[in-house]
Amino acid sequence: MSFNSFGHVYRVTTWGESHGPALGATVDGCPPGIALEPEMIQTWLDKRRPGQNKNTTQRNEPDAVEILSGVFEGKTTGTSIQLMIRNTDQRSKDYGEIAQSFRPGHADITYHQKYGLRDYRGGGRSSARETAARVAAGGVARAAISDLMPKAQVKGYMVQMGDRKIDRDRFDWDTIDQNDFWCPDATAAAEWEDYLDFLRRKDHNSVGAIIEVVARGVPAGLGAPVYGKLDTDLAAAMMSINAVKGVEIGEGMAAAALTGRDNADEITMGPNGPEYSSNHAGGILGGISTGQDIVVRFAVKPTSSILSPRKSIRIDGSPIDIVTKGRHDPCVGIRAVPVGEAMMACVILDHFMLDRAQTGGVRGKIG
Repeated sequence: MSFNSFGHVYRVTTWGESHGPALGATVDGCPPGIALEPEMIQTWLDKRRPGQNKNTTQRNEPDAVEILSGVFEGKTTGTSIQLMIRNTDQRSKDYGEIAQSFRPGHADITYHQKYGLRDYRGGGRSSARETAARVAAGGVARAAISDLMPKAQVKGYMVQMGDRKIDRDRFDWDTIDQNDFWCPDATAAAEWEDYLDFLRRKDHNSVGAIIEVVARGVPAGLGAPVYGKLDTDLAAAMMSINAVKGVEIGEGMAAAALTGRDNADEITMGPNGPEYSSNHAGGILGGISTGQDIVVRFAVKPTSSILSPRKSIRIDGSPIDIVTKGRHDPCVGIRAVPVGEAMMACVILDHFMLDRAQTGGVRGKIG
């Protein structure tokens, strides 16, 4: 199976399966001299870790990261960094009944059609468990960003669960880390709690979500025209996350309903450089960062593993009604928040290093 890597200069290769002995990431291209300890990565893995509350899968994994190479005396050496996370709470027996059949909405059938075999234990590489490796690699990227771009911050949050949206007038950054949904609207979070409880316990169902990720304090000039666009790589990174079915930058699809007058972010000269009246562009123009907040949203489909029977077929083509047993997220979008943050961090660092290699950080003078 190829295509397990992403990035240009800061390059990440993930490996491992949901029910294998371990999974992890090989990180290449991280600059030397960056302070890095396992605890710095663990902070972000703990945010994604399963089994922390009733609203996520009850698979109880510690997700303890081990740094096997690329760090000496607490600093990166510039060589490849090998990260490993051991699997400790697999229940492969939960998947025995689907070994010869395909779960609707899952990659079971396409993996079989492409490769002629598949790891049916939790989906193997198609499992959301793979995203733990991305979050670990994102932790390394965050450490490098903190050193190279100290003003930059990456923050993600859920803005919609099913058809229930947050109220932007109640948006509170401080609320995000105070509820199970990483939601900036405390009222919406309380409503979502009741809604998800009903779906999980009574309706035996699941629901999708929309996640928004913002990178603040990113300098202008990252990205390149045409095929090296910052938003191209951000869109690809977010779309590569399991269960993601749509990505928007800035105004996104809603820009189609605007006029040119409404959509244009007017520019004035401020005391510290250009200032914009709005941010419909999501902080990126012509594939290059403007210095404004970089705003990305992605839509996560409902978890396909549900207790409600769904029609499908066996490998021999015979019909079957599938009920997916085991431990699953009723809304996988909850744990997608730290994954989106990790992918944003990896792409931002990658483009910072690409820009440094091409321009040396030189910028056109304004004013």
